[in-house]
Amino acid sequence: MREIIFGGASTLDNFFARLDHGMDWLRWSDEVAQVISDFWPRVDTVIMGRKTYEIAATSGQGAGYPGVANYVFSRSWIASPNPAVTLVRENTVDFIRRLKQQPGKDICLMGGGDFARSLFEADLIDEVGLNVHPVLLGEGIPAFHRMSHQINLELKDVRQFKTGCVLLTYRVAHEA
Repeated sequence: MREIIFGGASTLDNFFARLDHGMDWLRWSDEVAQVISDFWPRVDTVIMGRKTYEIAATSGQGAGYPGVANYVFSRSWIASPNPAVTLVRENTVDFIRRLKQQPGKDICLMGGGDFARSLFEADLIDEVGLNVHPVLLGEGIPAFHRMSHQINLELKDVRQFKTGCVLLTYRVAHEA
């Protein structure tokens, strides 16, 4: 079965971005570029919520991510804003359960801590990867939102970068 990987760059105090969606605190490096380069061949599908898509579109990703199937979940949109992006208006959990059963590579859940919450609560996310930056914003858009129950994780890998960032990779300990 395909796996869903959730993650991204986060501040130490759990934010994906500033309140204005700014990410000027990111510490880009060749090490991070290599991690991303190694990751992309593992997936053939990207899923994201409407808010994440809208932010990505303002930075040039309006046609989605190249070389993969792109799905945006929104109940408020009538049609996809781009023919390269498939709009999903049906029940998110049901759609993603079916998507995981289809043949293919793994699935990348891009951004969207609020969107991810419903998938964590439905026990659909299999891996979490966070590139934690040594920055405290104090406020911003959280990577993780309040959930209805505890999600247990098992440490898979830790990598320290020269920039002071730490890449944490966890497996989700699925409910029995």
